[in-house]
Amino acid sequence: MASVADNAEGHGGDTSEKARPDLATQAFVAHRNLLFTVAYEMLGSAADAEDVLQETWLRWADVDHATVLDQRAYLVKITTRQALMRLRTLGRRKESYVGPWLPEPLLTAPDVAEDVELADSVSMAMLLVLETLTPTERAVFVLREVFDLDYNEIAEAVGKSSAAVRQIAHRARSHVAARRPRGAVSPAETRGAFEAFQRAVQTGDLQSLLDILAPDVVALSDGGGIKQALPRPIVGADKVARVFTAGLNKVGAAMSFEPVQVNGGPALLVRLDGEIDGVMAMRIEDGLITGLYYVRNPEKLSRVERETAMGR
Repeated sequence: MASVADNAEGHGGDTSEKARPDLATQAFVAHRNLLFTVAYEMLGSAADAEDVLQETWLRWADVDHATVLDQRAYLVKITTRQALMRLRTLGRRKESYVGPWLPEPLLTAPDVAEDVELADSVSMAMLLVLETLTPTERAVFVLREVFDLDYNEIAEAVGKSSAAVRQIAHRARSHVAARRPRGAVSPAETRGAFEAFQRAVQTGDLQSLLDILAPDVVALSDGGGIKQALPRPIVGADKVARVFTAGLNKVGAAMSFEPVQVNGGPALLVRLDGEIDGVMAMRIEDGLITGLYYVRNPEKLSRVERETAMGR
């Protein structure tokens, strides 16, 4: 497909046309963080989100920009369509994935955590909830609830009527509401629970760990068939605490924990003999940990040492 630059060169001495690549690039760069976030929330994979952005750029470059009334909406529409196509492909890939699948963790800047709605929407817990939606439901939910697009804009992006989109949005909201965290947690409550968990795993103390885990806590780990991981979810504070302390006692001082901000929330960057072993994110409700998500798949750990810019 021809690029914007190629198109501009084909217009000879028309200086207004030659300016088009710069204007197109400026618009794309201005909205890049938003577009990445849309793609990532739909896919749960930064690598796939970047591929979607590349496809978005190629299509944006071929657009007659003089006819675009709302650059943001138009770019979001392209990104959504590309993400939907990739999401359907990913769904087939996940069917053959070895063990539980978790989203790719991203090291995020403090401003993501400060935007409560954005932080909630990109959290590991929410991305797992979004995995239970159909591709179209996921797109509609993300565009409406997170990015506040109107129904007509969403309809354009997903290729449905506005009336159909309203129905899909209602269905998706109900589905997510039944599965999302039960309520907002204050920063102080989150910090307190996180620090208590960090102390417990650093000391390997079983009782301290039991004290901070909710009775129905769920632990998931993702090794992608490359590293050892839990073959299935573990449910219940006693089982989770015993599995974690057994693992910690086995490796001892070789394992270290660094507090980081991942996907807008507190997490631990875990190192074994100084090398990154994984990222442990968590879901906190009512001062207790209700979800633990340990990503060990090395193919998903490329973005845990440098911040990823996100935005709405």
